[in-house]
Amino acid sequence: MNGIVNIYKPLGISSYGVVGKVKRILNIKKVGHTGTLDPEAEGVLPVCIGKGTKLSGMLTDATKKYRAKIKLGVTTDSQDAQGNIIKTSDVNITYEDFCSAAADFVGEIQQIPPMYSAIKKDGKKLYELARQGIEVERAPRKITIFSIDIIEFEKDVGIIDVFCSKGTYIRTLCHDIGESLGTGAIMQELTRTASGRFNIESSVTLEKFVKNPEQYIIPVEDILDIYPKYTVNEEQEFRVKNGCTVPVENINQSQIYRVYSKSGEFLCLSVGVNPDKPCLKLHTAFF
Repeated sequence: MNGIVNIYKPLGISSYGVVGKVKRILNIKKVGHTGTLDPEAEGVLPVCIGKGTKLSGMLTDATKKYRAKIKLGVTTDSQDAQGNIIKTSDVNITYEDFCSAAADFVGEIQQIPPMYSAIKKDGKKLYELARQGIEVERAPRKITIFSIDIIEFEKDVGIIDVFCSKGTYIRTLCHDIGESLGTGAIMQELTRTASGRFNIESSVTLEKFVKNPEQYIIPVEDILDIYPKYTVNEEQEFRVKNGCTVPVENINQSQIYRVYSKSGEFLCLSVGVNPDKPCLKLHTAFF
């Protein structure tokens, strides 16, 4: 079994918990996810299986979409509803105020990661320090918010759809919007609606997956159909399988290709190099 399954992660279980369940369902060891969702969040969690784990880095780097409920007037140490309340404040914000504040965060911005995160500082995860009551300085990270759509807003609660780059903390985005409004804010609920090409509509629950797992595993090569196909002859196949660059014709510099043998076997991803003497250089092997 090699490929990707688009799991709908339920509330109350960690991403690693989902991976553990998939391992037990399939009785295989090589399983990994492509971007952590907190136990209190739900939604799209692509899980890589077998040789599909070789795609985990590429899939983790994909853009993400979320729907979040944000509550103004409350600040917690974790920036969400599970944390300890630090302060509260009155809220007298209009719909226009809320829309304007959210719009200010669209684009390439610097975001300071929350203390309750798995980022490491001097070898220790930040959330481990946070649980000890220790707060340390965190370097801001460059992220991109492509869009924020306001779905609802009433009194002190808003629902927003966020389209963003990898590495974006929606908890922190909610917190920062609240700070900009002078009210504070927390993220009350979070659903990941898309991760790269995987969306919530095509996701499958663990309950459905366990009944017929093979039905929901997407083959590796189907995931990679955004890349053009290139078929090699027997001599070139030998070079590919030995990790050598392969002299070829009619390829584009820096383009990634799905490479197939003459018999139709999917071999690898390779990238076009050397415009003077075009070659395919091995990117990711699947043989």
